[in-house]
Amino acid sequence: MSTLRRDPITARWVTDTDEMQEGITTKDELERLASQGICPVCQGNEKYTPNEIYAIRRVGTIKNQPGWEVRVIPNISPALRIDLELERRPELMYDMMNSVGADEIVVETPEHITNMADLEAPQIAKVLTVYRQRILDLKQDKRFRSIVVFKNYGERTTPSSVKHTCSEVMAMSITPKHLKEELDGAKEYFDYKSRCIFCDIIRQELSTEKRIVSQSNEFIAIAPFASRFEYETWILPKKHSADFETQSDSSIQNLSVFFKEILTRIKALLHDPPYNFIFHLGPNKNARPDFWKTVDEDYHWHIEIMPLFTKVGGFEWGTGYYISEVTPEEAAKQLREVEI
Repeated sequence: MSTLRRDPITARWVTDTDEMQEGITTKDELERLASQGICPVCQGNEKYTPNEIYAIRRVGTIKNQPGWEVRVIPNISPALRIDLELERRPELMYDMMNSVGADEIVVETPEHITNMADLEAPQIAKVLTVYRQRILDLKQDKRFRSIVVFKNYGERTTPSSVKHTCSEVMAMSITPKHLKEELDGAKEYFDYKSRCIFCDIIRQELSTEKRIVSQSNEFIAIAPFASRFEYETWILPKKHSADFETQSDSSIQNLSVFFKEILTRIKALLHDPPYNFIFHLGPNKNARPDFWKTVDEDYHWHIEIMPLFTKVGGFEWGTGYYISEVTPEEAAKQLREVEI
């Protein structure tokens, strides 16, 4: 049984995985298929994957058959399992529980395309719509305290031979340490100033214009003031919102165009670098309705995109201190001026 274990010093949770789902293609089999030129997540190869959880499909097509436009499947080797009970328990001074959660793969296109930046904006809109739907669905489960949407792209981020563009949605029965720090920091700022810190960041960046990569009527992309990584870029909605899943269809459409622009700028300037992106989302208020009382006012969902040029090493792990060789002002200027 895989478990979640809490570090009593840092309050960080760690998952150990000791099993995979049975009766489906294994990771080794996926590698073998890829080595033979077969992409297991391309349209027509549905037999190689677990049964779909959700999909946007053409009218008249059948589940787990061709005809899908975006497809969600369980992770073949999940870090979290949806079919477990929490069973919180001590081991003397330590705390642990079952690794309860959801671990879902979003196959972003039926075509064999590797980089999300190369998808057309209408297709990205479908992907964002699927994110919204999965978040709404998963937040109905009161066991799940937080949801994260993320993507690993490129050799440095994912060693798999499967190069089809995919992203991941995970629902967790805990609040990850980094998210809790962000939520606590935003609340502390709000308690002191009665303003959302992210809204204040947007106002300042609009006034100085030094770190703006691009902006539209609804969204702004910035190089954050204390960038951890070279060319790190954040996308934020200009209108205050704690929850991505509340975005309207029209906002999703507008975000898809803007998101593609930013990914294309990063690809063009940095020659198709490996990157991660993470959707920072508000906590699941259904799970703890009496805890996150002010989150609608003090938190602001956003996307963080991190191109990867250097591996995090001993210094960063030992100190939590990052060194970036490009200032955010210079990074924003280069991204803003690159031809796309």
